[in-house]
Amino acid sequence: MDSLTQIALGSAVGVAVMGRRTAVWKAALWGTVAGTLPDLDAFIDHGDAILNMTRHRAESHALLFLTLFSPLLAWAVARLHGEMALFKRWTLALWLVLITHPLLDAMTVYGTQLLLPFTNHPYGVGSVFIIDLAYTLPLIVGTVAALRMKDLARGLRWNAMGLILSTAYLAWGVGAQWQVERIARTSLQQAGIEAEGLLVTPAPFNTVLWRLVATTPTQYFEGHYSLLDAQPTIRWTPHDRGAALIAAHGREPMVAHMAAFTHGFYSLAEAGGRLFVTDLRMGQEPAYTFRFNLGSAAARANGGHAPTLEGLRPDMGTALPWLWQRLLGNDIPPPWRVAPGGRAG
Repeated sequence: MDSLTQIALGSAVGVAVMGRRTAVWKAALWGTVAGTLPDLDAFIDHGDAILNMTRHRAESHALLFLTLFSPLLAWAVARLHGEMALFKRWTLALWLVLITHPLLDAMTVYGTQLLLPFTNHPYGVGSVFIIDLAYTLPLIVGTVAALRMKDLARGLRWNAMGLILSTAYLAWGVGAQWQVERIARTSLQQAGIEAEGLLVTPAPFNTVLWRLVATTPTQYFEGHYSLLDAQPTIRWTPHDRGAALIAAHGREPMVAHMAAFTHGFYSLAEAGGRLFVTDLRMGQEPAYTFRFNLGSAAARANGGHAPTLEGLRPDMGTALPWLWQRLLGNDIPPPWRVAPGGRAG
């Protein structure tokens, strides 16, 4: 999730666990700090763009490592504030703040390596978008209420209600995802599409409109479904996956690495003698956030080209109005446009 959401969650959890035992501002402050720490791995350069992507949310998001770190952080906090008598409570609070960060991240589609060092499998439920104010706002309101209200008990109740509402929203997202997946599988069967994989994930900023990607050995099909649609039908648009390129280059380390990290939701394309690999999970045709230039065949063969990120940005002037209209149940085709300048990174 985005940094603001992780800060809001960390603060709310810290305040909820510490309660009356310490000042609310201390619990909120250290909840903010601990809620931010795992994402500092984004500042580490692993050598190329693909490794920077796939090693984000790795060791810093592993439940075991965060569990081992939490008493050390709690000791420092308790010592700083002269609250060693609360060491165990600080440990519980900061442990919950630290582990709820990757657990929330795992609800997005990106991929979070929760179980390192035992497995580097990237877990991603994909039932909530990386930025969703319907999840974040209750946390912010609850924490602010706890900080500002003179009646501490009432403020803590507001904070608890924020956590309850945000958690209920996550549960709603999982239920909505299940319902949309059921509709999508029926639609694929009716369309005669024998999909190897099916991705069901929210469109930006909501859990009403959902984006669907179905893959076959040669193509991927993109569709959208809104819970406000009048009929349970999906318009599937086919796109080339680059089957010949996958057959020729699928064993190359960077391509294989992307295939594993994306759970097979990727495509290959050639342009100007260079090979491009695209993560189909994040973005919308033709603008994808994670599109990597792997270089020419010669450069890849001698290791002379490190993959670079050349993602494409959507034209927001057409994308946002379409998003709103499609969310409302108006079955209009998406605007297949890229922003002027094209590249997102």
